[in-house]
Amino acid sequence: MLLLIGFAFHLLFMASVFDCYFTNPVVHGMQRFKLDFAESKRLVLIVGDGLRADLLFQQKNVFPDGPETVAPYLRSIVKTRGAFGVSHVRVPTESRAGHVAAIAGMYDDPIPRHVFLMKGWKSSSVDFDSVFNQSSTTFAFGSPDIVSIFSEAATPGKVLTWSYSEEDQDFTKNGTVLDMWAVDHLERLFRDATANSTLESQLRSAGTIFFMHLLGLDTTGHSYTPYSLEYMNNIQVNFFRDEETSYIFTADHGMSKIGNHGDGHPDNTRAPLIAWGRGIRGPLPDSSPSSHDDYSAPWELDHLLRRDIEQADLAPLMAAILGLNWPIHSVGVIPARYIFPRGGDETVARTAQVNAKVILEQYRIRHEIKKASSVFYEPFAPLEAGGSRISTGFHAIEVAISEKRWLAAQRLSSSLIQDGLAGLKYLQRYDALFIRFLATAAYVGWSIYAFLSAFSVLLPGPQGQTEPRPKNTQLAVLVLVGFWSVFAVQRSPWRYYFYVGFPVYFYAALVIGTIQIMVIAYTHRWIWSLALIFIGILWPWPTRAPRRRLSIPLRFLWTSSCAVTAIFLLLRVDKTENLGAILAGGVCMIGVATLAGVWTGGAPRRMISLFVLQVGNQHHSSRNVPTSQIALIVFAMAITSNSVYHLRMKTGLPIQNQRAGWIILTTATLIPLFSRSCHRHANVRAKLLMYFLAFGPCFVFLAISVEGLFYVAYCLTLVGWIEVERALGDGGDLIPSAMTTPKVSPDDLRIALFFLFFTQIGFFGTGKSFYVSPVYRLIPIFDSFSMALLLIYKILAPYFVLSVTFAALNENMGYPPRRLLLVVLALMDGITLTFFLNVRDSGSWSAINQSTSSSCGIR
Repeated sequence: MLLLIGFAFHLLFMASVFDCYFTNPVVHGMQRFKLDFAESKRLVLIVGDGLRADLLFQQKNVFPDGPETVAPYLRSIVKTRGAFGVSHVRVPTESRAGHVAAIAGMYDDPIPRHVFLMKGWKSSSVDFDSVFNQSSTTFAFGSPDIVSIFSEAATPGKVLTWSYSEEDQDFTKNGTVLDMWAVDHLERLFRDATANSTLESQLRSAGTIFFMHLLGLDTTGHSYTPYSLEYMNNIQVNFFRDEETSYIFTADHGMSKIGNHGDGHPDNTRAPLIAWGRGIRGPLPDSSPSSHDDYSAPWELDHLLRRDIEQADLAPLMAAILGLNWPIHSVGVIPARYIFPRGGDETVARTAQVNAKVILEQYRIRHEIKKASSVFYEPFAPLEAGGSRISTGFHAIEVAISEKRWLAAQRLSSSLIQDGLAGLKYLQRYDALFIRFLATAAYVGWSIYAFLSAFSVLLPGPQGQTEPRPKNTQLAVLVLVGFWSVFAVQRSPWRYYFYVGFPVYFYAALVIGTIQIMVIAYTHRWIWSLALIFIGILWPWPTRAPRRRLSIPLRFLWTSSCAVTAIFLLLRVDKTENLGAILAGGVCMIGVATLAGVWTGGAPRRMISLFVLQVGNQHHSSRNVPTSQIALIVFAMAITSNSVYHLRMKTGLPIQNQRAGWIILTTATLIPLFSRSCHRHANVRAKLLMYFLAFGPCFVFLAISVEGLFYVAYCLTLVGWIEVERALGDGGDLIPSAMTTPKVSPDDLRIALFFLFFTQIGFFGTGKSFYVSPVYRLIPIFDSFSMALLLIYKILAPYFVLSVTFAALNENMGYPPRRLLLVVLALMDGITLTFFLNVRDSGSWSAINQSTSSSCGIR
């Protein structure tokens, strides 16, 4: 129960990170604003899912067999007809968040993807308005996952959708067909309109939007990486040419060179933007100083002005061009360098004025809500000092426009917009300091509570028995009730009531120092390798245990396994598929089982003493299990080899491979649950070997390179650790011992720190394992939830073996169940708290992403 409470509290703690920095609550009842004129009747929005800016704009293809120019038609538009630049995407770099930012002008709430994982990536915790909902009609073509987001959020009948089936989103095939599907169905729509007067009227209505979602770019990028020939050719899809229509071509996010778009690389957040047609300016000469940098130098467009925008700026741009109501939640700033209105500077000035009204209306409503719900409210000084900044600001803008001082009106509007955005950020983070205090106090309190539960809650009682230490809870209850009363008055979110649920205190200096080193190691992976080599060579030689207890084979196993495991932590994270390394991992798993003497029973006694089942003491059926487990690994290797061949040939995944893969993976995982070797009171070595082989197929099917080899080295290191601990103890065998009254020892803290250390090694040793491409060997059709589960399964697999090791140490030392685990939780909270205090919402996107994902991913 204590562990369940702790887990629930950690989820609430993760939510507090976003309450502090990233939540963007939607408010209702706001006034709408629009321009009194429209530059264009129709707009075509084309979103290339996962398209990188540099790969679209570059002049030459990186593949010798590819076209000389990546996207000749779009490049000719940049040179002769339109404006271009980079659309900067914010984290999370996901399809939903990117589309909502571009079409609704607001940055989506990231909480559902990081806390309420069961909702899936398409879910949102808030409703939102969009330019689609304000159009006369929006015709949307593309992936069902994307077009449904906006059709469900819009007024019924406002967004008409055409989408292919989810089964068509096959990552193992050429994704170009998905983009051509969208293009073909739009052309079919135009043909159908000639025989359907109602449809023709809708198509010709002012304020019509055509939305083309091109998923093939993202699908191809994930499967073959954005540097591949397939990705290059996919960009060459031909688009529509209508001089009476406005066009915007962009992307929801970019992609890193390994085919991911959430791994921290800056290319994930750099999406291309090309705009042309009615109301859009043509090419302009570059400015002084130049608008280009080293990133855009290879594009060979440095003679033309590059105008970058924030992704949310696209929504007001589209609304202004079509003369629509601006989305009421939009925080975008219209990029003036992209528009060329018929009204000239006057139209630009009035557009900026409307932009300011939209931003300040949001601030006004949220300011009133916060003021009414806070006991002690401090307003945003730049806008509320004297109570006249907003009204005087708009009055000054009106005066400037009436006097035809268009540039002055633009500057005044821009200043008011910046103040409004700062005010919105102020209100968004108004409770940040308070929440940080509560979360910090609660987390440290939980750590102390877990620590005391493990060590200090037992006192000698009558007749040598133990009884709980008396607890004084009155003060805690009073503090809790006091905070809850304040929250009730302020109508605070329900999560606040839980943030104060635990008291606070401190850590020992040595533990804090070790924990902070682990924190640093999250960005400097070589520290993990250095630590492994250090403990492999120097520990446990300085201990008081007689050296005779540490046999030469045991010393060799411990030192060599630590050294080999350390090598994997120094390898590059951005791995490419290597079938040879994958199969080598499977061979090593089989080799370890063979040397253990389980398969043939013929290995020397001294060798098998390090990693064996006591064959003579086991039931006959238990002796047969390792043979079947090894067979599953062999079958997994054969199927993976065949699947990799088909995927590389782009012929799709054979259905028999998919079915056999799932059967093998499921069977291997379930074997330990039904084996006597994994009974609670079974020999510990039997459990270790059983779990080691159980996850072998996982590191064949889902490996991209050397993950299987790392898994073998990691498990051998754990075996060395448990054998060394046994030798340092009483030298007895690793069997569950009778529970006795525990004695507090410095070794307890060391073992807990070792466990925490090996937890991090298990994560970083596989290169974080966030590669999507191996998943296609089991799931070729896009399914975000199932794919995520497979990746999580692969990441957690080493921890099951670690858990068996840790449980064995807990039992062998005669501790009550979960005692050492509570110590680990207390120590781990120190790492989590450090990351929480370093979360930031400013600076480079990579720094924001790293600080946020570390804080929420550590648990």
